[in-house]
Formats: sequence, structure tokens, C-alpha cells
Amino acid sequence: MAHFVLEYSDNLSQTDDSIQGLFSSLHDAAQTTGLFPLKGIRSRAYCCTQHRMADGNSEHGFAHLEVKLGAGRSMQDRQAAAESFFNVFSEHFTAQVTQRGMALSFEMRELEPVLKYNKNNIQDHL
Repeated sequence: MAHFVLEYSDNLSQTDDSIQGLFSSLHDAAQTTGLFPLKGIRSRAYCCTQHRMADGNSEHGFAHLEVKLGAGRSMQDRQAAAESFFNVFSEHFTAQVTQRGMALSFEMRELEPVLKYNKNNIQDHL
């Protein structure tokens, strides 16, 4: 399980194609690690229309990527995956960072296995 959850400010002018491109690159990076089964890799994005940053300058932008993982991987493996994902994420927003005040943030969280439930049949349709 690797679930990518992207939140970004609406002034970043991200198109559906651009976000799908980011997701494709993140999915490729996840598969390259060998740590995540294809059936468990998912992505979603939320455009934030209500936000305020620092001094309120409407040109400031942000993007935050959260990665949720199922439990059981070593810290070394998680750190290597996190570095790979952050590189893909930050590269995607390179142009935005050069054009405006911009905040990129990333976090990876391992979900508590006792409190996480799943039911799906995706593997039957791959």
C-alpha cells in the first residue's frame, strides 16, 4: 500500500494532465522500489480554493504530498522510498518554485495495522 494524497493551492494552474503526469511518475517510482504491490498504489488530489499563506500575498503557492503506507517496511526502505517520492514531487513543481513564493512539503506515514481495514478486488482486474 502506497497512497499518494496531494493538496495544492488553486493558483498553481495544475491541469488534469499535469496532475496525472505527476501521479504516473510517483506510481513508477513506487514500483521501482519493489516495496509496493501495483494493486495497492493509489493517488488522489485536492485543489484548495480557500487558503492563506504568510503575508496573504495571493501569488504564494503550496503543494503538500502525503504518502500513506501499510506497516511492515524497514526505516531504511521507507527513507529510500521517501527520498525518491520527494525528488519526483519537487521536480514536478520546479517551474512553479522559480516563478513565485512557493512551499513544498512532504510527509510519509505508516498506518497502524490494527486500525486499518481493506477490502478490494483490484487484483482480479489487473
